Amino acid sequence: MVSENGSRIFRRNILFKVLKAAVKGVLFYALYYVCWLLLAPAASMIPGLQKSIETFLTVYITLIVLGELMAGTVYQHFFSVANALFIISYLVFSLNSPIISVTYESIVLMVDLHILIVAAMLLSLLGLGRSMLQVINFMSKKAEQTPI
Repeated sequence: MVSENGSRIFRRNILFKVLKAAVKGVLFYALYYVCWLLLAPAASMIPGLQKSIETFLTVYITLIVLGELMAGTVYQHFFSVANALFIISYLVFSLNSPIISVTYESIVLMVDLHILIVAAMLLSLLGLGRSMLQVINFMSKKAEQTPI
């Protein structure tokens, strides 16, 4: 009777984790879809923007969903660290030059994104530090719980 009750609780916990991860994934994609509908007219001037954003979003949502599925384990924090490292590396590699120029008829618009990229990378570094501290906290709590 006890093992049946324990397996029932285990299945309920797994089902809750899967449901929570699916809801987060759907919400992030819905947010992207709404934002894309608003930015679609302006994004047509920048070739390859949609593909770049969708690639980023696919990996980002995958890491978030995997982190939610591994909630309560050390792997949750590893996926959080991987997410922060992915954001930093994606910003570095996707934007070879942070200067974007768009020509429309006889008007040339040049935008320098150095400050924006540096701010995004610093926020990602902050997230990386937070994730590393969460890993240390998780491991110290596990070490305190193990009997000697």
